[in-house]
Amino acid sequence: MLNIVIFGAPGSGKGTQSAKLVEKYGLKHLSTGEILRDEIKAGTELGRLADTYMSRGELVPDELVIDILEGLIGKNGHIKGFVFDGFPRTLAQGEALGKMLQKHGEDVHAVVNLEVDEKELIDRLLKRGEISGRKDDNRETIESRLKVYHTQTAPLKEFYRARGILKKIEGVGSVDEIFRSIEKEIDTLVK
Repeated sequence: MLNIVIFGAPGSGKGTQSAKLVEKYGLKHLSTGEILRDEIKAGTELGRLADTYMSRGELVPDELVIDILEGLIGKNGHIKGFVFDGFPRTLAQGEALGKMLQKHGEDVHAVVNLEVDEKELIDRLLKRGEISGRKDDNRETIESRLKVYHTQTAPLKEFYRARGILKKIEGVGSVDEIFRSIEKEIDTLVK
């Protein structure tokens, strides 16, 4: 199996690059944001609970997200691997992901870190909000999400750097240019 975490601030292109990783390497995309938004749209109990956090730009509690992913990983044991998009977002989640994968005899093989300047991130998210109508892509929520990213998520970089699996990728340029940089890193793992 090949397990990749795609990492970066909101608006860095994680979803776009995840789709390309899935297509090229035959992996299963696990986007906690999409999973939670689907639950919100469906009006489930989990969705209502998640929405109370997400609408304020806060992270959904670890236990909730970990339980969801544990179930999904258990159901998909026959695939080539996973692209984890939007998870882990905290050091505790990074440790929990490692333990969860170890239960299945697996590990995280690479963490693709998309680096994008903050002004560019804000511009991208505001534009995405205009196009998609996502209510969490407004300036106030974006700034809150970036603050949460810097305080709670960015420390994961050092966690993965210390393990020797952090791959720094410049997240500015065309989608294909960025993906070529990612491919160079991932291709060394699959050979």
